[in-house]
Amino acid sequence: MNELALAIPWLGKRNPAAARGVVILLAFVAPLIAMLFGKTWVRILDFAMLYVMLAIGLNLVVGFAGLLDLGYIAFYAVGAYAFALLASPHFDLHLPFWLVLPLGAGFAALAGIILGLPTLRLRGDYLAIVTLGFGEIVRIFMNNLNQPINITNGPQGINMIDPLVLFGWDVSKPLKIGEEITVNSLFQYYYIFLAFVALSVVLVQRLQVSRVGRAWAAIRDDELAAKAIGINTRNMKLLAFSLGATFGGVSGGLFAAFQGFVSPESFSLMESIAVLTMIVFGGMGNLAGVIVGALALTALPEVLRYVAIPVQQALFDKVILDPEVLRMLLLSLAMIFMMLLRPAGLIPAYSRYSRPELVVGKEAGK
Repeated sequence: MNELALAIPWLGKRNPAAARGVVILLAFVAPLIAMLFGKTWVRILDFAMLYVMLAIGLNLVVGFAGLLDLGYIAFYAVGAYAFALLASPHFDLHLPFWLVLPLGAGFAALAGIILGLPTLRLRGDYLAIVTLGFGEIVRIFMNNLNQPINITNGPQGINMIDPLVLFGWDVSKPLKIGEEITVNSLFQYYYIFLAFVALSVVLVQRLQVSRVGRAWAAIRDDELAAKAIGINTRNMKLLAFSLGATFGGVSGGLFAAFQGFVSPESFSLMESIAVLTMIVFGGMGNLAGVIVGALALTALPEVLRYVAIPVQQALFDKVILDPEVLRMLLLSLAMIFMMLLRPAGLIPAYSRYSRPELVVGKEAGK
């Protein structure tokens, strides 16, 4: 929260308390502002919260521990399919939300350990290739596990997944308050997802300043030196993979309940790359940067999609490029310029090993 507040131009440094209030206020009124442009934008906000949780989890592995993971979306898939299998008509199981979500997180953490064990000695490109393969293996496994016993329903996916039901409150249905006020389900999902994001932020902040967080930082900076001072790098790496996977599993379970449908197409390699791009764009290793990056790269493509056709018609009287193609082209150009002009991300991480000009709030040469 403090890092997000400090990132606000002008106000963050002059009045941090007021900046924190602005951050909290924006978080609460965001769906009301989005509703002015239509329900679609509220739905985009809901997905943005899920991507924030995914980015926070991947940042534990990549930003804190320095382990490049290109298959992170596999844990998202494990959590989503765990929820779908345990809370849908597919196996005629309708277990309660408070039981299914922790189970999905546990299965994802187990998958993280399974991935971490054979990769303990790998670094850099080799680790990236192995994790990429793991992510594709999980997706293909989900896609083909429909025979001889139909477990995942293959490429057709699983539908009619139970929505979130909290103490008898069905979040998928409009909530009536009094006689005149009705709260749309999209708003209800947003605030529930926001609560999970807030809890994730608190947990990660406490973890970052703990002995575990400092051990991860030591491994990231110099694994050999970390071993020399007595850090059990094996256990710390496994802990990073499992905890990061847990966040992915929780996000996957929430996604399944929100969407009501899961299929292997939702967990492609591009999704892993998108989440990794979010943390690089925002500021790897910086919690505030990760949040800003996830929000920006979730909203920006949709903004580009909506303005592409009107702008082309105004300039050329016809549509030259398909909005989807133009959206990805402009997003790629934005990333290229970002890496050239601000390689440490929008909000660089504080680090004693960074160059002075890359440290937030510190002028070069001082």
